[in-house]
Amino acid sequence: MSGRVVPGGSADQVPAHPAYGELRSVTAAASVVLAENPSPMTLDGTNTWILRAPGQRGCVVVDPGPEDPAHLDRLAARGPVELVLLTHRHLDHTEAARTFAERVSAPVRALDPTLVLGAEGLGAGERLAVAGLDLRVLLTPGHTDDSLSLVVDDDGSVLTGDTVLGRGTTVLGDYDGALTDYLDSLRRLAELPPGTTLLPGHGPDLPDAGETARYYLRHREQRLDQVRAALDQLGPDPAPRQVVEIVYADVDESLWPAADQSVTAQLAHLRRTET
Repeated sequence: MSGRVVPGGSADQVPAHPAYGELRSVTAAASVVLAENPSPMTLDGTNTWILRAPGQRGCVVVDPGPEDPAHLDRLAARGPVELVLLTHRHLDHTEAARTFAERVSAPVRALDPTLVLGAEGLGAGERLAVAGLDLRVLLTPGHTDDSLSLVVDDDGSVLTGDTVLGRGTTVLGDYDGALTDYLDSLRRLAELPPGTTLLPGHGPDLPDAGETARYYLRHREQRLDQVRAALDQLGPDPAPRQVVEIVYADVDESLWPAADQSVTAQLAHLRRTET
């Protein structure tokens, strides 16, 4: 499981999400097919994005998702596929990458070298000229240490994987420095031009990625304030679950293991920056 989300988004700003198995055009260059793998951790399922400039035959497939033959059939039918890109390593985004890439004879590129197939890994700021588009790689770690976003400069959109979602907020990675990285990533996304369409890995697309990133930053600061208050109550060195029981008391307990991970990152960030 890897969507790793907890409630927290603004429901009144969420547009209708596409039905399973349907291709929905979102921008001039981006369409989405929703994989049928819903769960508390993946929301409605994984969004697989298909990118191509108007009039182009070839396309880019971003995050093929789970090993679901029907889902992969739908993606293959949108080809020819020139390139498969991965936003991060979690299986709900990558499980079918090798199978799909071999089926459509396309290379796979990602930040994590273990996911790369028939190509080189991606680098910060790299520009990809593919399917008639100019894609820019923006490193956005925090959810994982290999998370990246893809800016479609021709189209005024950004694919954020699980760094910023269409609904809810993302749980942090289980590596040292995850929250510090994540806050930097959100600040990077917050600097995108107004009206940049947010194309997330889970949940519906949203009209302004920068605005959503700023909401996420405010949410993170509020959570840090709540953790500071919990530390005043519990003492300086509590177990993460003790903090979760206070700060995430309004969250379904089935999501507390994911919240444990976020609290661990929050505590590490506070120790690093405030002691």
